[in-house]
Amino acid sequence: MTRNYVVTGSASGIGAATVELLKERGAKVIGVDIHNADVNADLSTSLGRKEAVSRVIDLSAGKIDGIIACAGLAHPIAKTVSVNFFGVTEFLDALLPTLSKSSAPRVSITSSMASLMPNSPELVDAMLAKNEVGAVAIAQGLVDKGDAEASLIYGSTKRAIGRWIRRECIKQEWAGAGIPLNAVGPGIVETHMVADMIATAEARAAIDKMVPMPLNHYLKARQVAYLLVWLASEENTHTTGQTIYIDGGSDAALRGDNIWA
Repeated sequence: MTRNYVVTGSASGIGAATVELLKERGAKVIGVDIHNADVNADLSTSLGRKEAVSRVIDLSAGKIDGIIACAGLAHPIAKTVSVNFFGVTEFLDALLPTLSKSSAPRVSITSSMASLMPNSPELVDAMLAKNEVGAVAIAQGLVDKGDAEASLIYGSTKRAIGRWIRRECIKQEWAGAGIPLNAVGPGIVETHMVADMIATAEARAAIDKMVPMPLNHYLKARQVAYLLVWLASEENTHTTGQTIYIDGGSDAALRGDNIWA
């Protein structure tokens, strides 16, 4: 039976690669992005999220089997909080009643290795408290303090997503409805979002020190899509609550084995 998917961030990068892979495998896909998508919507605003949800439900005729959330920003700005956290969690929560009607509902989310990097606990807590106004204000405060503090924003959004997944996945609304909820945490992926980070030898040396990837180095978007699609497939019946790092060994290199001690 043909499965129906919704993919956010569908116009480029990992989202576009995911749409391509799903269609190759015979799925029907509704893409959501700020432009060049089936549903053009701004997920950085509450109104944009509501409009996106309404259009998705209309286009899907109320039949959704999987949602793969890839929309995100990597910029050290306050808006990143609204897109990366609230643009994911509010969008998923609003579509949950529709998704739950599927016989095999699934959700996978694009997170990042940055979820393991330094973050702002205050910002993470505000996001988990569903306080978007407060979280954006905290993020703007980090921006105002300079580049070093602003650099904590992206990792904080991904840390919050990982924790949100852990909290939500075992609730009746998710586990009780048979919905695995997971994320994929890529290392460095060769997309336009990170082009400047790896544009020169010096830049690559700096990023390789921060995110070492001893196994096969940088990723292509397609390689991330394979894991996102499997997590959102009928084959995944019991994996839930996880952020799976597809990182060429970065997590192992940076954290070693003492996380299991």
